[in-house]
Amino acid sequence: MKTMEMAIMNQVISWRRHIHENPELSYQEHNTSDYIYNLLSTFPGLEVSKPTETSVLAVLRGSKKADQKNYTIAFRADIDALPIQEEADVDFKSKNPGVMHACGHDAHAAMLLGAAKILSEKREEIFGEIRFIFQHAEESYPGGASELVKSGIMEGVDYVFALHVSPYERKGTICIKDGVFCAAADDFEIKIIGHGGHASTPELTIDPLIIAAEITTNLQHIISRKLSALKAPVISVTTFHAGSALNVIPEYAELGGTIRSLDGDSRVKSREYLEKIVKGITDAHGANYEINWLLGYPAVVNNKTVVDISREIVEEICGKDNLINVEHPMFGTEDFSAYSEIVPASMQFIGVHSDEIGKAYPLHHPKFKIDESALQYGVEYFVGVAKKVCGHKIGINK
Repeated sequence: MKTMEMAIMNQVISWRRHIHENPELSYQEHNTSDYIYNLLSTFPGLEVSKPTETSVLAVLRGSKKADQKNYTIAFRADIDALPIQEEADVDFKSKNPGVMHACGHDAHAAMLLGAAKILSEKREEIFGEIRFIFQHAEESYPGGASELVKSGIMEGVDYVFALHVSPYERKGTICIKDGVFCAAADDFEIKIIGHGGHASTPELTIDPLIIAAEITTNLQHIISRKLSALKAPVISVTTFHAGSALNVIPEYAELGGTIRSLDGDSRVKSREYLEKIVKGITDAHGANYEINWLLGYPAVVNNKTVVDISREIVEEICGKDNLINVEHPMFGTEDFSAYSEIVPASMQFIGVHSDEIGKAYPLHHPKFKIDESALQYGVEYFVGVAKKVCGHKIGINK
């Protein structure tokens, strides 16, 4: 690791641990954003502000270079936590009962703080503009990203970059993918309204439980028979509630779930087919229904030109053998899509696992933890991108 970054890595880890110990839920990140604001205010040459009550923006304005384009780039880190009781075996557990940084947002913020410190101290070698975005409410729809976009935070930005920790990839690796990076998410709640009665005379009822079960099975036909296998979404029924007595057929049944899709056409068509299936089955049985849609984040789409910048930097800092080219998008969701819809974007995964920390647990797990030494690669990534796009020809690390 370069001497300059090495000198602040203890600070980066300390910042991460403070944020980890003091997690706050979406739209409640008052102390977290104050902490980040106050830290950034000690870095030279940054213009620090709060676009919303719980987000922070730091702007580094470089010189203007007459003989070339002066780029404006944005780096984004999310800062909110999850409603999870921490069970990880660490010395800096959450002090907020029932709230935990189980998705690595504390690491995201610390890596970007490290990069902001380094770059602010080399601002005389920067051309153009760098915006450091510490975003609130990634975990709760409609999400902080869309709110910041509406505030104008991306106006004039040429490229936007972000990293997300990956608990299964080993430290020192970064996963790269252009095109669709992660899925859109649309949740549904369906209520089947039948006609209840005694279980001994089902012929006198319209059994909503049977109808709901038939709907649950038939929803999978959308995947196998209605949409291309190359663009097939994931449809999962995750809740099913009906009745309260063993000898009574209930009046209604409720089921719910989610659709994860990778392109806009499949996203729309899967919702249309779901409604047709629900209507057809309930009509056949003489029942009624209600559907409530909870439309979520669109898919994150990485721009190849911007991903190529990421790829070049990852090869420099990690080596070609530690650059993992990802073939398939994940079906998780990210509100980074609000940025990628309007600005050429690159969001990538950074590996944070090692044998030293033991078993790998997934994101959003109460035992989730990371190898903090992996954070150096994230700091180097952001610094390297800045050097590539906005740096002086001698390089910011000279």
